[in-house]
Amino acid sequence: MLKVKNLSKRYPANDKYSVNCVSFSVKAGEVVGLVGSNGAGKSTIIKSIIGVLPFQEGKIKVNGFDVVAQPEQAKRNIGYVPDDHSVYDKLTGREYINYIGSLYGANKEQKKYVIEQLAPKFNINYALDNQIASYSHGMKQKICILGALVHQPALWILDEPMVGLDPQTMALLIKFIRNYADKTHAVLFSSHSLETVQKTCDIVIFIKHGKIVRKVDLRQNKDYNLQKAFMEVNEVDDV
Repeated sequence: MLKVKNLSKRYPANDKYSVNCVSFSVKAGEVVGLVGSNGAGKSTIIKSIIGVLPFQEGKIKVNGFDVVAQPEQAKRNIGYVPDDHSVYDKLTGREYINYIGSLYGANKEQKKYVIEQLAPKFNINYALDNQIASYSHGMKQKICILGALVHQPALWILDEPMVGLDPQTMALLIKFIRNYADKTHAVLFSSHSLETVQKTCDIVIFIKHGKIVRKVDLRQNKDYNLQKAFMEVNEVDDV
């Protein structure tokens, strides 16, 4: 579903690469997590994948489509949940879901499924006809999550998705992420919550200073201590 090969990204005002020669893949049925300290390069990698940031070197393919040469086809295969719940405040929740669905070519049944099935699961159905401007932080995150799913993307990407969510919704989202990754879907997400990563991911990729410094398959290492590994990777002493 996703192939990133030798990705390098440098911002104009920076002499050093924010992402340096990063390569990894996400297969159908897999949930892959990116972990690292603030400024490690996780969001830069994600924004390069979704086509928001241009990059100097490397190739990225989503479901076989090159994000540079075939941007529209690649983006139609991506559902993206940003870390700042970017939504259109003047729309109602229902209007937002229908609008995003139309942008991505979702059919009526796909829109109906999100509105009638997923919205109640995420406990936001009661507010679908309210303007998003009236939503709380957590509700905006929920509607953003639903909007990213309306076209049933092959690759679902979430950047710090748990921010602002209550514990019940967090548990629901973890379960939903696991269920979404199947024979035709894959998930990539970034999180500072190592507990969430441990519960959710098949593969964990540690990022430091824009480089991959460790990759762990949790399916083969069920007792792997992510907290200890994070401390080791980032050279943090126990307090």
